[in-house]
Amino acid sequence: MPAGFAGRVVRWQRTHGRNTLPWQNTRDPYRVWLSEIMLQQTQVAAVLGYYERFLARFPDVQALAAAPLDDVLALWSGLGYYSRARNLHRCAQDVVEKHGGAFPRTAEVLATLPGIGPSTAAAISSFCFGERAAILDGNVKRVLTRVLAYGDDLALGANERRLWDHARELLPRRELQENMPRYTQGIMDLGATICLPRNPSCLLCPVQEDCAATKQGRPEGFPVKTKKLKRSAESLWLLHARADDGSVWLQKRPTPGVWAGLYCLPVFASRDALDAALPSGANVREVEPFVHVLTHKDLHLHPVQVEVAAGWRGREGQWFGAGEWPQVGLPSPVRKFLERS
Repeated sequence: MPAGFAGRVVRWQRTHGRNTLPWQNTRDPYRVWLSEIMLQQTQVAAVLGYYERFLARFPDVQALAAAPLDDVLALWSGLGYYSRARNLHRCAQDVVEKHGGAFPRTAEVLATLPGIGPSTAAAISSFCFGERAAILDGNVKRVLTRVLAYGDDLALGANERRLWDHARELLPRRELQENMPRYTQGIMDLGATICLPRNPSCLLCPVQEDCAATKQGRPEGFPVKTKKLKRSAESLWLLHARADDGSVWLQKRPTPGVWAGLYCLPVFASRDALDAALPSGANVREVEPFVHVLTHKDLHLHPVQVEVAAGWRGREGQWFGAGEWPQVGLPSPVRKFLERS
């Protein structure tokens, strides 16, 4: 292990790291937890507005736990990966019901809560309680595998577990445990701003002298992960039923499944199935299909617009007025479609 690594990260973070984000400079576990969940697979710029709106609506864990899930999903709408919002709500309820409204102080117990994995648990316990716990999110994996020239394939669980061991060995010494929040933030910042997947800024890196991958002249060769995601494609037909007064017919999506728990235009697996649900003599207008990209799948969406009388009722849904549907939780592609229709 490179000597002095943790100290260099701490000193660099103090002067060059990110120190002005709204969830920094606080030890409130609710705010830190909320930011960590929102930042999973999501860029900082996309999170900022959502974070402020969530705190305005749900200022503490008790408020979030008491809120209807529909309200949580509505505020989350557009941020993606909606299982995070459902787990966020369940986690808040568990904190209130099982932990008296106070977040556990150790990563081990935090990791038992819904939606909190080992790395997120360690981040919360380090930032808020100074626990000497290692994180290993995607950015940190990249930093550590390059520093150590760790070339074992992270697609294998045993190799990732060994990297966890190395991450723990690199933590600040126990007598310097008060540096844990800044070290944790610093190693995150390195991965997010310096040690980038492509064209890393090695000359600006505070641990360049420790970096075995840089000495080998191939930092972009790390990390190694051979397992590739298998992508698939699916076609879905969306029924856009509109009444004379501008209302839209929406259904709540089943759980589990794509867009679970969100309100949505009725979804059909085929055009024939959609046609069978139309009222007789309906005025149908074809809309140009579009593609929505998910992590593992491309959704080919085929909207079909239908003008219906105000008294028409589809199955398993309800009318939402022009001022109502923007306030409910909608899948991002459906919201964008309705906004431009």
